[in-house]
Amino acid sequence: MRAHPRLAGRCGPRPAVRAREHLQATASAGAREDRRARLDRWAARKRRHVSPRSGSAAVLAELLRLGPLEIQLEYEGTSFSEWSVPGTCSVKNKRSPKTELRCSAGIQVIKPIVTGPDLEEERYFPMENSYFCFLWYHKAINLPDNLTQVIVWVYDPESADPSELLWTADEPSLDSEALSKHLAAMGQKPTIHTTQRRKLYFPHEQMKNGAWHFSVPVAEDDVVTEIKGNEVAFFDCFVADTLFLLTFPFLAIPETPGFLPISSPRGSQLMASRANCVPSSVVVVADMETFQTNDSFRTWVKIRVPPNILTDDERHSVSDVNLTKDGIFLLINGILYIKNFTAFTRLGSNVNLPDSGIIGITSRKWCWLNYLLKDEGIRSSMAIWTENEVYLGYTFPKFVKIGTTEMLKKLVNMSSAATLTIHNVEYTGHPLELGLLLSYCITCEVTKTIYLVIYNEDTKQWVYQDFALDVTIDTFLHLYFTHSALPEFILWDKQRIYYYYHNLKDKGVLQTSTESGNLSRLSQDSNIHDVFIDYFGNIVIKMENNVMFYSKVSAEDAVKLHLWTSNRIKSLISLDSSGQVYLIYVFENGEIQRQEYPLILEAHSAIFKTEEKCPYWEFHNNIFVAFYLLDKGQNLSFWALIVYPENTGLYIIVESYGPKILDKKQQVHYETALGYSIKNMTVTFSQNINYEAVDDYFTLQHQNTGLLLVQVRFSEFAKICPITQKVFQIAVGCDAKKFIAVKGFHKKECRHHDFYYRIEKTYLRDRPSKHLRVKYDWEKYGCPLRLNFKEKFRPLLQLYNDENYVEDVEVNFIVWEIHGRDDYSFNNTMKKSGCLKEAQTWKSMTQLNKHLPLEEAWGPENYKHCFSYAIGKPGDLNQPYEIINKSNNNHLVWPVDHYGMYVFRVKILDPNYSFCNLTAIFAIETFGVIPSPRTYLVAAILFLLMLLFLSLLALSYLYYYLRIYSAFIDVPLHNPETKQKND
Repeated sequence: MRAHPRLAGRCGPRPAVRAREHLQATASAGAREDRRARLDRWAARKRRHVSPRSGSAAVLAELLRLGPLEIQLEYEGTSFSEWSVPGTCSVKNKRSPKTELRCSAGIQVIKPIVTGPDLEEERYFPMENSYFCFLWYHKAINLPDNLTQVIVWVYDPESADPSELLWTADEPSLDSEALSKHLAAMGQKPTIHTTQRRKLYFPHEQMKNGAWHFSVPVAEDDVVTEIKGNEVAFFDCFVADTLFLLTFPFLAIPETPGFLPISSPRGSQLMASRANCVPSSVVVVADMETFQTNDSFRTWVKIRVPPNILTDDERHSVSDVNLTKDGIFLLINGILYIKNFTAFTRLGSNVNLPDSGIIGITSRKWCWLNYLLKDEGIRSSMAIWTENEVYLGYTFPKFVKIGTTEMLKKLVNMSSAATLTIHNVEYTGHPLELGLLLSYCITCEVTKTIYLVIYNEDTKQWVYQDFALDVTIDTFLHLYFTHSALPEFILWDKQRIYYYYHNLKDKGVLQTSTESGNLSRLSQDSNIHDVFIDYFGNIVIKMENNVMFYSKVSAEDAVKLHLWTSNRIKSLISLDSSGQVYLIYVFENGEIQRQEYPLILEAHSAIFKTEEKCPYWEFHNNIFVAFYLLDKGQNLSFWALIVYPENTGLYIIVESYGPKILDKKQQVHYETALGYSIKNMTVTFSQNINYEAVDDYFTLQHQNTGLLLVQVRFSEFAKICPITQKVFQIAVGCDAKKFIAVKGFHKKECRHHDFYYRIEKTYLRDRPSKHLRVKYDWEKYGCPLRLNFKEKFRPLLQLYNDENYVEDVEVNFIVWEIHGRDDYSFNNTMKKSGCLKEAQTWKSMTQLNKHLPLEEAWGPENYKHCFSYAIGKPGDLNQPYEIINKSNNNHLVWPVDHYGMYVFRVKILDPNYSFCNLTAIFAIETFGVIPSPRTYLVAAILFLLMLLFLSLLALSYLYYYLRIYSAFIDVPLHNPETKQKND
């Protein structure tokens, strides 16, 4: 049970009402109570509005939901008499300037009764019952390696410590610690979700001091995060989900002793620059100091400059300021300076900027974390202009001149006698566009005409818009583009606001109940100081005397808000990282005060008496992110549903802005019953381009990629409505986070080392004269897969997006050995694969594209299939078919007479699969027992061995028998002496 969460607020130093949620701690005396005692005391506080005889727990819970809502009233001033409150409310002390008020749900009218001639305005407070009583408190601590430690706990605004209410707490209070531990015991466990990449992070296993701890990586394109909890209730109270930004902080430049103040001229109004994607980082220039904060002015530092660089007059002549990652840019007397951590530097011709004559600097107002640049460049972070030239600034810093008034004259054949100067420059709601207001006149004595031209950083084109406004020669117009898909903006001079909505078709002066839109007359002749616009379309016009007016994008009128701040205080409106509007007060003594401002509560109170009603009751859609990226063949469908009173004719409008590269189809389903009407529109954006076998593949791709902005709005609108329109991007092109990998290859299951190996020259495609020595780079190639050379291998490709598996790739792809080996083949032939004509091969494609390196000779840009008689040429269909996909059963086969190391690159061949050049590397190491050599070689060797054996045998035979023969020659066969004796 709570009052509306935006009830917190304040109503000014003049006698006024200050109303906000009761957020003060009421239990500091129990600092040493244990957890159980604290929970009992907390439960007793919840029961204090319930009769002791209320009975069962169910009845108690119901009474808790329907009990009175508590707010705090505070009157600032000396003329207070008493509070006037309705009968449905009870006030603790009617005559006290500061008291507590309890009201039932509904619109409650509260007014202070004062003495004196001035009467106070009544406030209309919408009181709502809610089941969300508790909130998540989060504290981010930046760690090395782009990690952030996020500490999260639950707190109850009615019993929170003041440091928790001010968001300066480093750890949970004792009450919050007890509440968090109790909810954790009941099953509560928060998780952190990112909205763009849809990442999910869980806390560490153990709570520490009643808080959950997360380690979350920080990504520049995924900073919008949300803390969500389980649906755990304590006394029928739940914890509300909390959105916050998790960004790289802009570190505040430290103060240096001896440095001197730098400021705007004495008597000037405050000026500020905010980091568009880090709203907590702000620089404010006052007429006595310059201040910087990185936590929405909960803390701040003073920006000062070294002595002896600027004169005293120059130090107090800041006319514009801009905050970027490179530092703080200050415009002083037409010269641009930058202040960063290391130096205070004058910028000029050394960075391609004019040395003088600069009249303005600006940066982006809207945060687009994602965008698509077709030429893979970077977009600018700021714009600088003189009367006749405009420059874009990039990081480092770097500046490039993009146009001159002479060039813009020639663009529309403007007379050379006319005077054309740059009047003002602002970035549009488009993430890649810049708007220029041009001042045109002939005699330049009485009036001038203001034109608008828009420059696109991607296409490098200038386009004049259907806009012209005649003003007096001394009028200066401020420009602010709204958060919209189409070019929509407001202009203002000192007295009036000019609006140009719905692609500049709806235009006029923002009207008021009296004075025909002259805001100066309605604010004691004060001039317009600043205009604040947020992502929900809320517009606050702040006058120099702090009178404020409220309007909404697409509304044609404004209402005066209740007085809030004294005209003696200089103030600005800003937004913190949680989306809460707050006011910045700068005092004469150089101090700054921050105060939350309940914008919606104040606006609804001011609008209540006009009896304005929102034309619709409910608006729902499934557009959950601000950036959708479509690759080839992908479509985007979404729905938007609106509930409104019957017979009012309300309908939904879907508009797009950008190149005509998508087809749009809409379907509307309509229902009506019991006075309610429901319209549900389904919209589909689709592609219908076939990129196969086209004459100029890359040109066709370039023509059909780009960025569209889409907005969903209503045919009727009112200031009381919660949102004006839904805006998001649809990019068509290559997603840089997308990549492919071969399944089963990684870098974890092998020894991490580089080594060298040799490839025989006969195994290389070009047949060089020498062997090739190759270094195996493990960091590039990963772990090789070891295969027996008798095993076939078919790569299975998998598509990933930002390390998340998407799908198995089923389309055609090709492989080649990056070091030039060709001693491998494929098991499928062209004929077996179903070819009717000869298919493309590496041999045919390299011969056809001899002027290209191997990796560019064959790809989706020149792929032609072989399954038609009309494509290709007749040939030998028994050749290996060198194209693989998931289903064609084509494999790599290896030679069996040697083993080796193969490093392959794989490339997607299907021209209709992706705008990206998707490739991957994998390595194969073959091994096995080398089979016997060829038969004739074996026979020859055996013949030689036999011949050698027979020869040796013959030689040994001859040698042995010759010895015997020789012996018989020397010794006669018959002994003559013996014969004579016998005789």
